Amino acid sequence: MLNRVVLIGRLTADPELRYTPSGVPVVSFRIAVDRAFTNAQGERETDFINVVAWRKAAEFVANYLTKGRLVSVEGRLQIRQWQTNEGQRRETAEVVADSVQALERRREAGAPGTEEGGLPSEPSEVGEGEVPGPWDDQ
Repeated sequence: MLNRVVLIGRLTADPELRYTPSGVPVVSFRIAVDRAFTNAQGERETDFINVVAWRKAAEFVANYLTKGRLVSVEGRLQIRQWQTNEGQRRETAEVVADSVQALERRREAGAPGTEEGGLPSEPSEVGEGEVPGPWDDQ
């Protein structure tokens, strides 16, 4: 069996970083992904897809990605079910990201290799099981 998702889209809002009670970082965000075809009016339709990333990938997303950034997300589709306080059953689909990659850099101002305000350029990708880079707190 195979459950693999690869998406390219733009963040619809700034990511929301939080921590589990045991201190594990988790981030939630949504990306807008255009469909490859047009509708009867000649317009492209867009799907809005919820994404969750954990650990290093969560920290990367929270620290370096903002609304409007183009990203690649690789992971698996997960269907979650829960019950509301009123007893209603709810269900949602989301992608649990193994890897998130920035596909474009923020607009640069100043010296090459620096971002606005003179900050170093961000790394372009991090996955859950990858070796920490220089941007990670050690």
